[in-house]
Amino acid sequence: MALALRLTTYSYGDKRRRKEGLRLGCARFLPRGVQPGDYARLHLMDVWLPTVAPSRHLLAWALKKNLDDSKVWNAFARRYRSEMKKTDARQTIRALALLAKRTPLSVGCYCHGSHCHRFLLEKLIRGAAAGKA
Repeated sequence: MALALRLTTYSYGDKRRRKEGLRLGCARFLPRGVQPGDYARLHLMDVWLPTVAPSRHLLAWALKKNLDDSKVWNAFARRYRSEMKKTDARQTIRALALLAKRTPLSVGCYCHGSHCHRFLLEKLIRGAAAGKA
């Protein structure tokens, strides 16, 4: 019997939801001016996991573009998925997939809209859990 995946997403600052589990901060950069001891209290993250964040290069490219444009978003998504095929990111995603079968995890980022890498990451984790990676 396959274990159900216990995986959700959130935006930094969103109040914790019941049974959300461990919050993984998956943004490239840590919040400025916030002490690490305050991350959980401020609803940011329990642990920072930049291994699965877009690279500095990809993030700089995206910040100059309009991600609401479907062509730009699709290009970003392709580039992000390509970055996640590298060894460190790929192995981290596999580990997250196995963990999410045993304990609730939530992946988060600063973004509040629908065009955010956390949704792509969620799909990659779900794919890895299903053996598609």
